[in-house]
Amino acid sequence: MTLISRASPSCRVLTDVTRCTIRRSGVCGLAKNAEASRMKETCVSFSSSSRYSAKISQVLHLDNAGIGIRRGRRSIVAASPPTEDAVVVTEPLTKEDLVGYLASGCKPKEKWRIGTEHEKFGFEFGTLRPMKYEQIAELLNSIAERFDWEKVMEGDYIIGLKQGKQSISLEPGGQFELSGAPLETLHQTCAEVNSHLYQVKAVAEEMGIGFLGIGFQPKWGLKDIPVMPKGRYEIMRNYMPKVGSLGLDMMFRTCTVQVNLDFSSEADMIRKFRAGLALQPIATALFANSPFTEGKPNGYLSMRSHIWTDTDNNRAGMLPFVFDDSFGFEQYVDYALDVPMYFVYRKKKYIDCAGMSFRDFLAGKLPCLPGELPTLNDWENHLTTIFPEVRLKRYLEMRGADGGPWRRLCALPAFWVGLLYDEDSLQNVLDMTADWTTGERQMLRNKVKERVNSSGWKKAIQNVV
Repeated sequence: MTLISRASPSCRVLTDVTRCTIRRSGVCGLAKNAEASRMKETCVSFSSSSRYSAKISQVLHLDNAGIGIRRGRRSIVAASPPTEDAVVVTEPLTKEDLVGYLASGCKPKEKWRIGTEHEKFGFEFGTLRPMKYEQIAELLNSIAERFDWEKVMEGDYIIGLKQGKQSISLEPGGQFELSGAPLETLHQTCAEVNSHLYQVKAVAEEMGIGFLGIGFQPKWGLKDIPVMPKGRYEIMRNYMPKVGSLGLDMMFRTCTVQVNLDFSSEADMIRKFRAGLALQPIATALFANSPFTEGKPNGYLSMRSHIWTDTDNNRAGMLPFVFDDSFGFEQYVDYALDVPMYFVYRKKKYIDCAGMSFRDFLAGKLPCLPGELPTLNDWENHLTTIFPEVRLKRYLEMRGADGGPWRRLCALPAFWVGLLYDEDSLQNVLDMTADWTTGERQMLRNKVKERVNSSGWKKAIQNVV
């Protein structure tokens, strides 16, 4: 375990403060190779369509809508844009529009960026107890004032900060998250992490607060964890016990570090998705950092990874269909449409739609909002509630690593950029893993989280390779 603050911070879509920015648009042609010839040229047809462009403009309009209220030199940002005020739906969304939304993420290699997100546990120096919301609010307000961040509000509660393309947000149990800006180099990523941790440390130490970089809360039980005043988390907290035994542990007691990477085409997305999924257990093993539960060894190297095996298997896991010959943007949309919803955001409130179908929403048949149709903002929100080991938005998220100390926060993007942004490395990964079966990939994921000796690790990996 490493004390981050006492000893010495996404081509992305913010999860809790909904940002509906289209990161890029335009035609993204498929790579000219044997694999690409079998793929549907989805990107071209959607980005050039005037009908789709009009729907994308809804999202662009949201990003520029007057949802901030200036107060002095800073602005107060609403927790989510009021979609019913900012967008007028002129025609229903179709599945084609949802596929096109993902395809709009294609961008040329020179515009690829690195986005890093990382979470950490705050605690009181004197008692070692988790930070209370009141302390978190004081911390956020002080960082905003001292370092010129905009405050993100949900009702009367401060729940995050925003500065340029960086955001600070709160996970359900008060885990403190930086969602970094899309940056060009690993050096910039490390500088961003360092700057964030410096700012947090400067304020937190004055309050008697420290931060711990680890993948699972090592000392305190669920009953000891404060609940953040965010509407979406109340909905999730009520729903989680219905679909798995460890969902509340995931919400309140885990921390991760995550890397977000770009793709140039549908074919490029597929190759990176497959390589990322195949090697995600390796990242889990390398960054495993959650061996304690309530003060005792828990039998796992990565308790966080174990928790995801029984959180909600409708929205988590290794996604075997990504390795099907037919996989592409459309197949991921079909998967996402079948993942049960959590909520819809309307009139500055989260409406509980847990377990309901986005397919019904497309048809105006959502039980919690009968007759109402979704916007692209609703689709973007829904995509943030899907939790596989690799997640597709308008970029790919590598989600298999435990949270950890400063150097590991910089190491994870280095690991994935080296593998996926270098063509030779990517092809070597694909060649090496081409004959791995669904069962072997799953076996590897199951084994790496367990506490085994070095020979056991070697044997588990050799069984696959």
